[in-house]
Formats: sequence, C-alpha cells, structure tokens
Amino acid sequence: MIERLDHVNLQTVQMDAMIAWYTRYLQLKSGPRPPFPFPGAWLYAGDLPVVHLVEVAQAPPKAADLALEHAAFRAKGLPGFLGRLAAGQEPHRVVQVPNMPLVQVNVWDPDGNHLHVDFDAAEAEGLDLEAFTVSKIKA
Repeated sequence: MIERLDHVNLQTVQMDAMIAWYTRYLQLKSGPRPPFPFPGAWLYAGDLPVVHLVEVAQAPPKAADLALEHAAFRAKGLPGFLGRLAAGQEPHRVVQVPNMPLVQVNVWDPDGNHLHVDFDAAEAEGLDLEAFTVSKIKA
C-alpha cells in the first residue's frame, strides 16, 4: 500500500541555478546523496530528500503532451514565501481552491517545471494576495 509520494527526480543542464532556486524560494537544503556514478544533488525538506536533481549534458526534449503536469508541496509560512517570490521578481500565480481551505501558489523552476506550494487558507487571512503578485506570471 502506498503511504506517500517520496520524491521527484528532475534532469537538468543547469544544476547550480536549480539548486539556488530550490534553496532560495522553497527553502530546501542540500544534503547527503549516495555516490551514484553520475552528477546530481538531493534537496531536503527537514530530514526528507524530496527533490533529486540529476545533471545531464543536454536538456531533455520538451514534450507538449506531458502526463505529469506538476508536483505539489504542502507548506507553512505563506507570507514569507510570497515575500521571497516578490523580492526576487519570481513569476507566480496565487489560487484560492474553491470549496477547500487551501491556497495554492503556482511557481516554475529555472527549467520550467510547474510546482504548486499549498498553504492552509487561514494563513491568507488579512493578506492582500494581489500585492504580492508579480506581473510577469507564467501561464
């Protein structure tokens, strides 16, 4: 029986930019990685390695019909997250999920991978979410 999603594995030609983005905006931390015979990095949320990066020589081809459209993280600290995105002029879109106490912040990493970071809607109370929005939002 499946208990939870363990991690996401991403191939990239821009390892340093990806590590910098995930550590700056999602506040993941670089951590131990087994000595695989190829370059990569593991990024941790607490004690869990949730993003595995694999460095490749050429970017994988972009498919218009990918079945995996996004990955999502559950988080706390909505005001701080929105502040980091706004300070970095990082494109994002905030969505209040209909009929659920959930706010999703949609973001795209340097390779264009779509992520959303989910927060309890109570964290948005009293916030002007439009004030944090960066105008160059990706579709």
